[in-house]
Amino acid sequence: MNKNSSKTTVGLVQIGDKFGDQYYLPYSIGLLQSYAQKKLKNPENYCFLLPIYKKDDIDREVKDLLSADIIFFSVYNWNYQNSLEIAKRVKLNAPKCRIVFGGPEVPENKEEMETFLKKHRYIDIGCYGEGEIIFLKILESARQRSWDNVPSIGFLGKEGLFCFNGASERIEDLNEIPSPYLEGTFDPLLAANPNVKWSALIETNRGCPFSCSYCYWGDKTRNKVLQFPQDRVFCEIDWISKNKIQFVFCCDANFGILKRDMAIAKKVAENKEKYGYPEAFSVQNTKNSTASIFEIQKILNDSGLQKGVNLALQSVNQETLESINRSNINNKTYADLQKMFAKNNISTFSDMILALPNESYESFTEGVASVIGSGQHNRIQFINLSILNNTEMSHPDYQSKYGMQIVESINTPHHTSISVHSEISEKQYLVVGTKTMPAKEWVKARVFCWVTSLLHFNKLMQLVFVIMNQVAEVSYRELIEIFMKNTSERKRIAEINETFIKKAKEIQQGSNEYIASEEWLNIWWPVDEYVFIKLCYENGLQQFYDEASDAIEEYIKNKRIELPDGLLGDSIRLNNALIKLPFTNEKEEITLDYNIYDIYRKTLNGEKIHLEKRKCQYQIDRDKNKRKTWEEWCREVVWYGTKKGAYLNECLESNSEPKIENETEQNG
Repeated sequence: MNKNSSKTTVGLVQIGDKFGDQYYLPYSIGLLQSYAQKKLKNPENYCFLLPIYKKDDIDREVKDLLSADIIFFSVYNWNYQNSLEIAKRVKLNAPKCRIVFGGPEVPENKEEMETFLKKHRYIDIGCYGEGEIIFLKILESARQRSWDNVPSIGFLGKEGLFCFNGASERIEDLNEIPSPYLEGTFDPLLAANPNVKWSALIETNRGCPFSCSYCYWGDKTRNKVLQFPQDRVFCEIDWISKNKIQFVFCCDANFGILKRDMAIAKKVAENKEKYGYPEAFSVQNTKNSTASIFEIQKILNDSGLQKGVNLALQSVNQETLESINRSNINNKTYADLQKMFAKNNISTFSDMILALPNESYESFTEGVASVIGSGQHNRIQFINLSILNNTEMSHPDYQSKYGMQIVESINTPHHTSISVHSEISEKQYLVVGTKTMPAKEWVKARVFCWVTSLLHFNKLMQLVFVIMNQVAEVSYRELIEIFMKNTSERKRIAEINETFIKKAKEIQQGSNEYIASEEWLNIWWPVDEYVFIKLCYENGLQQFYDEASDAIEEYIKNKRIELPDGLLGDSIRLNNALIKLPFTNEKEEITLDYNIYDIYRKTLNGEKIHLEKRKCQYQIDRDKNKRKTWEEWCREVVWYGTKKGAYLNECLESNSEPKIENETEQNG
């Protein structure tokens, strides 16, 4: 402690990534500071430095922290390695400075905490659990440097003896925690960075009643859902709007689980109407989704606050769900919600995690096909399973039981800038094989995910797939797997597959999950999006569609499927014409022999109609929302349009002849 000062100088570090041109306000450490300033007996005796909130030159960040007597780091898997390096360099330059780590990356297990502290000797205290009370107690004990009465911490005492203090009680009355927004905690940070565009995090409640084995949220000590006062939440929304915060991420584990969440959604929508902000409000729906979720999401979507509604699944294999302690939304509720959202023109997307326990290639791919078949045509987000600290899945016995093959991988979020200042790469631990999905099958499943995303969800072949499924009853899995077979005659398809296979094997060796492109926005692209851009940029669409036609015709012949003459050709021709590209502004008239676009649109809306042979004329409007540059197209269509599936031009029926015959009935 600085003997020449009557004040304790406190450093705060919560490093976030840059998304687009925005940074998150450091909400976690803002809560800690607000709580301490309210509860400290002599708050005037403490000076809080401006928080470190972004990845930057590490030496510069260290220099900014050297005046601190004690520094608190809020660590997650996206900032852990950077935080360790900053702490190490601070300790080297200022040995008397106390270094405190808290957050999900700090072990909650006693033995693991001891290993953690002995490995990182420059860290003085490791904290686990809810942080506000611990933060306060450490500050109160900072001058004496005596931590015996501080709960939920581990530290090395005299002569290096490890000490581990029992867990703190949860704060039952969340009104005890002041809002960093309303208390002005962030005001100095905003004033010091007038040109930074900020995003915000908001909590309306804490806790999760579920206990999924891969998730940190649902630990038994955090399974009770506690609520922040509604008037406080409303005031925070007003603060966000008045400070012109564009994007807000709601940290609730299950938005919609409480009746009042409807009122919160309405408040955000009203504020956007009144102030223009926030522009987007992202929530994570409650796991036991019901029709009430529809009403909440309709409010958010009608006001333009949501890009899409997440109907999370993770898996549809019952054995897998049991092994991860997850109770899913039931199939009927899921299908009903899909139809309700589709009819109201509200985009949905689903999450599915690759390589969960008891999942095989067969069960996973059949599950994907069933989710598409039940109406999810907008987006499935395929997530590589990563092991998070302090979860059931992080235990060695659990990993051994399911034969998990784990690799340390570079952790870079998708769509983040390549050029973000950072000397240190973050790490994650990916599961790249299991007892039921060996490493070779994992590669095949990972390729299946990318092919599905590229062809169905990026819309390259979605219309064709829907017609083949509805008219010829070919399963979506079979349609996808047609494009996973390489032949020398189909060079474009082979090149795409080779890219996917190569990348999957690289991930198994610890490579980044994404592909960096300095040419296209200088960001990390999801692999399917990168391939989609490359195919369009290289003017390869026509070659691809020619090869796709050959591949499907070969499949039809081998399976002895009878398809009406010209139906496949019409479908491929229309799908090709609909793809949204830059520079194109002409309107195109296209004549088809069947009502395939009607079938396609009805299917997406959860309805079913018969195939009819009749002349159908459509006008494809390429002028609406056209993009003038490849850069603008990459950003607005491929990146921002991902969750909306905004890859196709508008298609309007200009003229149709009367029905001639029902081809579906004619062909049995």
